[in-house]
Amino acid sequence: MAIVDSILMEIDQEAKTTQRVLDRVPEGKLTWKPHAKSYSLGQLALHIARVQGPLAEMANQDTFEIGSMVQAEPANKKEIMDVFTLSTANAKQILAKMDDARLMATWTLTKNGKVLMAIPRVGFIRAILLNHVYHHRGQLSVYLRLLDVPIPSIYGPSADENPFG
Repeated sequence: MAIVDSILMEIDQEAKTTQRVLDRVPEGKLTWKPHAKSYSLGQLALHIARVQGPLAEMANQDTFEIGSMVQAEPANKKEIMDVFTLSTANAKQILAKMDDARLMATWTLTKNGKVLMAIPRVGFIRAILLNHVYHHRGQLSVYLRLLDVPIPSIYGPSADENPFG
C-alpha cells in the first residue's frame, strides 16, 4: 500500500463525518457569530467545505508563497454543500497522483520570500490539509451547540446522537 492510499481512505471516512456536521448548519443563521472576532457560521462552514481542494493544490507545488486569506460568506447552505463535494473530489484527484517519493519530498511555505515552513509534503498534508479540517469541524460543532442545533455523532456518541445504542 502506498502512503497516499491511507490518506485517501482517511479523506473518504472523514468526509462522511464532515458531511453530517455541515448538514446540520441552519440556513437562517449563516451570518451568526459567537464573538465579534470569530468567523460567522457561514464563513466557518464554507471554509471547512472549501479548504481541502486548495490545500491539495498547494501541496502539489514544491513551494507555495502565501498571500492574504479572506473568507467569503456563502450565499446559502447549498453553496456550502456543493463546494464541499467539489473540493473533496478535487483534493482526492490531486493527491491520488502523488507517489511515495513525492510525498516524502520537502514542501516549502514562504511569505514575502521568507521560509515559514519546510517539511515533508506528507507532513503538510497531515497537519494542514487533514488536521486543519478536523480542527475547524470541532469549532463548527461548538457553534452548532451554541445555536441549540443537535450535534451528530463525530467520533462516537454526542449528547444528541448515539450510533451505538
